Amino acid sequence: MRRSFKFLLRPTVKQAAALAQCLEDHRQLYNAALEHRRTAYRKAGVTVRYGDQSGELKHIRADDPDGQARWSFSSQQATLRRLDKAFAAFFERIRQGRTPGFPRFKGRGWFDTVEWPKDGDGCRWDSQPEHPTATFVRLQGVGHVRVHQHRRVLGTVKTISVKREGSRWFVVLSCDEVPAEPLPATGAVVGVDMGVASLVTTSDGVHVANPRHLRAFADRLTVAQRDLARRKRGSKRRRKAIARVAALHAKVRRQRLDGAHKAALALVRDYDVIVPEDLKIGNMTRSASGTIEAPGRNVAPKSGLNRSILDAGWGVFLTILSHKAESAGRELIAVNPANTSRTCARCGHCARENRLTQAEFRCTACGHTAHADVNAAKNILRAGLALRQATEAA
Repeated sequence: MRRSFKFLLRPTVKQAAALAQCLEDHRQLYNAALEHRRTAYRKAGVTVRYGDQSGELKHIRADDPDGQARWSFSSQQATLRRLDKAFAAFFERIRQGRTPGFPRFKGRGWFDTVEWPKDGDGCRWDSQPEHPTATFVRLQGVGHVRVHQHRRVLGTVKTISVKREGSRWFVVLSCDEVPAEPLPATGAVVGVDMGVASLVTTSDGVHVANPRHLRAFADRLTVAQRDLARRKRGSKRRRKAIARVAALHAKVRRQRLDGAHKAALALVRDYDVIVPEDLKIGNMTRSASGTIEAPGRNVAPKSGLNRSILDAGWGVFLTILSHKAESAGRELIAVNPANTSRTCARCGHCARENRLTQAEFRCTACGHTAHADVNAAKNILRAGLALRQATEAA
């Protein structure tokens, strides 16, 4: 399996300045390469590709020995490949008839990752093995940076990336041939219903509370964002206000990620077969504002619902659940959630009137009553097992 390991870096003041300069030079390289492509096509109708720009790197480095030449050649190639992927995605969206979204120039604060495509080429993981109590990663132009390694790295390190998140620096290792860690079989199966009132409700009647992390930080974020809006653009105080807002959002993101890991791990430990909903979260959280000619209805309630869905972090949870299930040797079957909340888990009668409130379900045909989310989870489990049986029969 391919897995990523993320660790906190603890650079010195000088190393942190070098890392910031490394990001800035790669950002300028990305923007210059984008401008090169735009100008060549606009003025001469010529399409510039990755191979052309990669071939010019040696001349760019020769002309800037104190700037671009300080950094790894392969990391700069990775930055050019990043731009090439952005153009490939742009043309793919055009072919699919979607909104294209032409690749943009990266402003300060919008380019926070540099990748080294191969361990040993401009970078080296565990670069000082003679220090048994500490781990270091060596980066060309920066030096040996100390790493807070909180867990063991498995598999073979293929690529190394450095990422800036607010005032923190992280190293991300992409590893291949990571061995699976199967858990003992339990013989249990479960259906999982995602919600806003409860993050997860299982077919066994277990409810995992939705912590609503963003709501808990709403007051502090309001104050920080109001302070940011009052600061003059380009000022030192505005940069500090931006950092405060970013730190609060980072705190929310870490809390949401931690909760998702714990909830997913509990399911993977207890069940052999897990059946979640195959949710289209992007469609569910689409704005209802409409256009000037055709304005939407119930815009404010829909906006609040969208905020609650995104705060719950369904996408993060389902992604983590998929990774943990694969590593533990569990079977994951995602099913279409259509009408699972309106169908009676006892008799199969489907009607909108069955769901009286957000939490109460009463079948108008057989009179069956249950918690609405538990009823939906049972329907999801039944659909998943039917899909599994049909797949095995085929």
